[in-house]
This record gives sequence, C-alpha cells and structure tokens, in this order.
Amino acid sequence: MTSQTSSLYSQLPATDRLLRAAAFQPVLDSYGHSQVVGILRTLQDEARQTIRESQTLPDWCADWAKETVSRLQSRTQSALRPVYNLSGTVLHTNLGRALQAQAAVDAVTQAMQSPVTLEYDLDGAGRGHRDRALADLLCQLTGAEDACIVNNNAAAVLLMLAATAAGKEVVVSRGELVEIGGAFRIPDVMRQAGCRLVEVGATNRTHLKDYRQAVGENTALLMKVHTSNYAIEGFTKAVEETELAALGEELGVPVIADLGSGSLIDLSEYGLPKEPMPQALIAAGVSLVSFSGDKLLGGPQAGIIVGKRALIERLQTHPLKRALRADKMTLAALEATLRLYLHPETLTETLPTLRLLTRSADAINEQAQRLLPALQARYEAEFTVQAMPCLSQIGSGSLPVDRLPGAALAFTPRDGRGSRLNALAERWRALPKPVIGRIYDGRLWLDLRCLEDEAGLMEMLLQ
Repeated sequence: MTSQTSSLYSQLPATDRLLRAAAFQPVLDSYGHSQVVGILRTLQDEARQTIRESQTLPDWCADWAKETVSRLQSRTQSALRPVYNLSGTVLHTNLGRALQAQAAVDAVTQAMQSPVTLEYDLDGAGRGHRDRALADLLCQLTGAEDACIVNNNAAAVLLMLAATAAGKEVVVSRGELVEIGGAFRIPDVMRQAGCRLVEVGATNRTHLKDYRQAVGENTALLMKVHTSNYAIEGFTKAVEETELAALGEELGVPVIADLGSGSLIDLSEYGLPKEPMPQALIAAGVSLVSFSGDKLLGGPQAGIIVGKRALIERLQTHPLKRALRADKMTLAALEATLRLYLHPETLTETLPTLRLLTRSADAINEQAQRLLPALQARYEAEFTVQAMPCLSQIGSGSLPVDRLPGAALAFTPRDGRGSRLNALAERWRALPKPVIGRIYDGRLWLDLRCLEDEAGLMEMLLQ
C-alpha cells in the first residue's frame, strides 16, 4: 500500500465519530440510528473502493451528513409518487387512471382509521356480506336485481365465466375477441375459466343468425364484449345487446356483457361521445353486465357486475369470489363515488374524471396563455415556447377514436435537436413532483387538460 493510499484511508472518519457530530443530530432525529448507520457503512465501503481504484476520495467526503441525507431521502421516497399528468391522456393507466373525488378520499380515510361494518350486520349482530350495501346502491342506479364487486373488471369477466360456464361453451363474435392491457385476451380468460370458446361471424360482420346457429346443448352463455379500446369502420355489422338478449330468452341461454369502461351517465349530455350504459343493457334483458370502477365511472379500481339475482348468487358463492374480492378501502371509495351519482346535477363539480373530461377548449387555452410568458422567459435560451391547440384522449381503452380539443404548451428546440427534448423530459421527470408530458412532432407537449394546480406546476418548471 502506498503512502498516498494510506493517507487517503486515514481521512475516512469512523462511524462513531460521525454519529457524535453536530451535523448528524438532526439526521438521527429524522431517520433513526439503524438507517443512518447502515448508510454510513455503505458510504465508507464506497469510499474505500474509490481509493483502491482511483487513488482519490469521492467528492461527497467533504460533507458526509449531506450525502447521508441524500441517500436516505432516495431510499425512503414512496414508490407511488405524485406527478403532474400533462401527457394528454386523462385516464392514464400507468399514472393510476381516475382521480378520486374528495368524498371517496374521506371515506377511505375513515375506513382506514376505524373498524367498520365490512361484514358485520348491525341489525342481527352477526356476519353480513361485504358487497351488500354497495349492491343495493348499484341496483338503485342500474335497475339490476343484484350486484357483485371484485378487484377489477378482468376479475369480473373471469368470475362470470367460471361461475356460470365452466366446462361448457360460450358463444362470442369473432370481432369482439379483444386484447386489453397487459396481453389480457378474452380467449385466454375463457381457457382459465374452464370454458370453450365458440367464435361466430367474421371480424367485421356478425349477424343474429350466427349466434342462433352456434347454440347447442352444451352452450352456457351468449357473450357480448364492448370493443372499447379499438374501432372497426366501413363494412361492419354487430348484433345489439337487445337483439341478443331476446334470442337468449327464446333459447333459454343467459346473455352476459363485458362493457369494459362502463358509464353510469349519458356522456352525450355533457358534450362527450356516447358510451353504452349498464342500466340500458339491464333494461334490455342482459343477464349479467360487468364494467370497471376506475375508468369512466371515476372511482377506484374495481370490477362491478350487475344483473339477475340467481346468477349473482352463483358468483358470490364461487370459490374464486374470495380470491378476487375487494378490500374495505376499495369498497369505501366506490360507495362514496356511487353516491355522487344520486345527485347528477353536481357531478361535473364533485367527480374529477367528469370535471376534467368536460373542460372547454377555451378555458384550457386561457390557462395556457396565463402560463406562457413566465415559461418563455425561463426557457427562451434553448426552446421556443408556444401555446398551441391539441387533442387529448380519454384513455384506458375508453372511446379510442374520439379526441377532446384543448391546448398545450409546446417546447421546440431552437437548434432542432431531438436530444434536447429528451433531456428536458428527463429533467422534468427528476423534479420533486415529476412533470409528465409527451414528445411528438419535434416538440415536447404539456397538455393542460388535467392541470388544476397551476401554482405547483410553475414552481416545478421555473426551478
């Protein structure tokens, strides 16, 4: 070992000495002895490695307390960090889909802080059913006889098939064999549920006679799957749920429908594209209808099934139900969200998803104009910053071909180099509250449709 190496090793302070230093007292108060000691041992190992490899000390050796705090902050940071969703997708799957209403947040807080009547019947002081209160509310909203709640809509589809058609045939239009996120495909779900898929029709056209001809003694279900994440245009034909329900009634075969997104209100009344509603399918005679809680409904992740009482009872007693059931926080948030629909006149104020979807292009453009001057001043050396019209999307497979007009702040590199856009996007993702935009057409776009905290965003971007 050279004298220089020995000298560098001698400059490494002992852990006990560091822990006694005044600079470490607030660190110990905030993070505790065990975590601080663990980080210090790691830092000393790294410093020795640097000495061996380069005959130097790491730069952070000048301030061990500062580096320790930095490492601890990084280690203790939540994996689920709040971000600014300026991507242009309102219901962004990777960013958690629907924002929760304040009523839902309050309900979850209460459920977390106190014992609740999850499966306790106050009238009889015995065991109740965790879905009961929400089932009554869903029946009121949809006109169904009963309801069942599981942890997401994929689970709802799996449970419907497993409980009503295991070992039997399920007839589905070839054009409705969809794949949703994560390579989750309807044919795969059927295999897992123990069903045999019977495809009818063609990719673009399916007729009622196709279903009729496919029904046999081993047919358990006729199934409709709403193609919410893609659209076929041109020479097309699909059988409506009303027609299929009438055929199912005639042949004595239940009809089930997977709506995917699901909306409890007529979106066209709010200037949005119309989506099929569970209550319309129930009125048409469909036996079971499933849909998501965290998409157009605007609630927590959940799979909701409404329909005929006898079939719902089969779902509730199936072994998979316990594996797929929702917890008390989900049920609390879902109930609070559903109660907002009892007062539809105020939904654009109380339900964040609907509030964001119905923001006018004029209001968003006015917001862009307010933010523009300060951002131009901050970024003018490297970027041209403009307020530009844009089209947002609803997201999570909802209304895939429809777009919402709005406005964005667009950053164009003055030197035309795309690497500057990537570097800027990376810098914004590293902010204390990351800013998520999208790079498209030689610009970095900050779509403002989902921006409600202007002051917070500007604090991040003007750093």
